[in-house]
Amino acid sequence: MNNEKLNKTRIFGREELREAADSLKQGELVAFPTETVFGLGAIANNNQAVKQVFNTKGRPSDNPLIVHVHSIDSVYDYVNEVNDVALKLMETFWPGPLTIIFPVKKGIFAESVTPNQKTVGIRMPNQLEALLLIEMVGFPLVGPSANLSGKPSPTSIEHVIHDFDGKIAGVVNNYSEFTQVGVESTVVWPTAERIEILRPGAITQSMLANATGIEVLEKSSEEQMKDTTIASPGVKYTHYSPSQPVKMIDPSHSLEDWKDFINETDLKIGILAQEHIISELQTNSIGFSYYSLGSDEELEQATQRLFAGLRFLESSDCDVIFAQAFEETDETHAYLNRLSKASASMI
Repeated sequence: MNNEKLNKTRIFGREELREAADSLKQGELVAFPTETVFGLGAIANNNQAVKQVFNTKGRPSDNPLIVHVHSIDSVYDYVNEVNDVALKLMETFWPGPLTIIFPVKKGIFAESVTPNQKTVGIRMPNQLEALLLIEMVGFPLVGPSANLSGKPSPTSIEHVIHDFDGKIAGVVNNYSEFTQVGVESTVVWPTAERIEILRPGAITQSMLANATGIEVLEKSSEEQMKDTTIASPGVKYTHYSPSQPVKMIDPSHSLEDWKDFINETDLKIGILAQEHIISELQTNSIGFSYYSLGSDEELEQATQRLFAGLRFLESSDCDVIFAQAFEETDETHAYLNRLSKASASMI
């Protein structure tokens, strides 16, 4: 497919997955749902198609791609080694939101998938439509988030259409308001001695440690930038940012502080917060745009709704977004990681 705008991006239903697979085999781009976010799919052995993924997203060519497979057994066709720790991780967390870095076999994937790299990130998504699609294609798919590079990731089919209508061949429908997890997969590099987390996600440090019984460390973006090559996406470039500046509100601040922050500015405010904060601010007749992160009893809702909230408020007439931060825990870590990358500052 070239850079010319198509008439319209097609929405493939479950009964039309074979047609979506045919489009991918012909080198077209088709977005597909996973439990994390929607991926911009291209068959991973077609270099022209993979390059088109970079071009369509506006993605830097040195930002690594993750390859999606439909089974654990298929991994052995594409990598030089599966160590015992990697096997344990696959058996425990696949299908699921975990990407594992492997030593890649040469000449299997298109050159643009692993440029100047000896490794590749692979995962098996926990989404029926994605697994069936990959199996029908007969070869793994690359699937970076199906959004314009640097913008909030897509957690609904509407987000994909907003960014890419007429620019890609199609998008597979997941028949859900949001994806289940709402942020990208955890990325890990396992060795016999320890596991390095290169990007946090729904599979947490404690979950990895409990499953394997070995040391689990998180490697910061700053540390990864010192490496000769970057093994994981989400490290080197600006991500997840709406057009307006985002200010994280420290969890130590009271509701009275929130009111003061709003009243002290003449800017139009957008609020991204849990229901109890929004309700309290509304009772004080403070005018603002808002998007709810759900109830304070269900923290996973905040992660699931984060990108949708940033996209919604970006489309509003607000000048600045005040976003709720949480105390750092295993459960909130992925949320805080993505929000901090989207934010200009913490107040």
